[in-house]
Amino acid sequence: MNRSTMLWWGAGFLALATALGAAVVFGLAEPPGFDVWWNTTIAAHRADWMLAVAHLTNEIGGGWIAIFVVPLLVIVAFLLARRWRTAVFAAICFTASAGAVQLLKQLFGRARPEDMLVVSDFGSFPSGHTANAATIALVLWLVFPRVWIAIVGAVWILVMALSRTILSVHWATDTLGGALVGAGVVLVLGAWLLPWVLQRRETKEPAIG
Repeated sequence: MNRSTMLWWGAGFLALATALGAAVVFGLAEPPGFDVWWNTTIAAHRADWMLAVAHLTNEIGGGWIAIFVVPLLVIVAFLLARRWRTAVFAAICFTASAGAVQLLKQLFGRARPEDMLVVSDFGSFPSGHTANAATIALVLWLVFPRVWIAIVGAVWILVMALSRTILSVHWATDTLGGALVGAGVVLVLGAWLLPWVLQRRETKEPAIG
């Protein structure tokens, strides 16, 4: 994927996420019928194993683990692999994605479902957990463009998105918005930084520290 394509797709994803947030909060009934139908349906069919997986992804994909532990593990792994440019790129993507999520949460201030099974922070749109999953998946895919990485990343995003509605902590459109934000941020930054990240001499430069 060339720089121009990444930029247009990334900007398009971010614009679509913002438009979706505006539509569900300001333009339609709150919440939209699809969101109510989806959450009602999935709540009626959730099993114990689904709840167990959802609670696990809730811990991994949010809070201090998602904000500090997971990004640090990814960054340290790149540094140990002597890919310091990739580590810098990942750090910038994690920070920008989290900032974009909080900006949209404050902008839209969407109410969460009333029957939440876990405690969460202010603002339902977009889903920060899903945005985190998309950010990690897109960073890894841009740096290692393999089909299996794309498949695993897509599955991880889908599992995270489903888990948020299984716990009734997000509406379905929140998870779509989160995926768009996470992917969009990485693609825009990739259009700017990826040529620098993938320079051949990176492997010859010593790791930081």
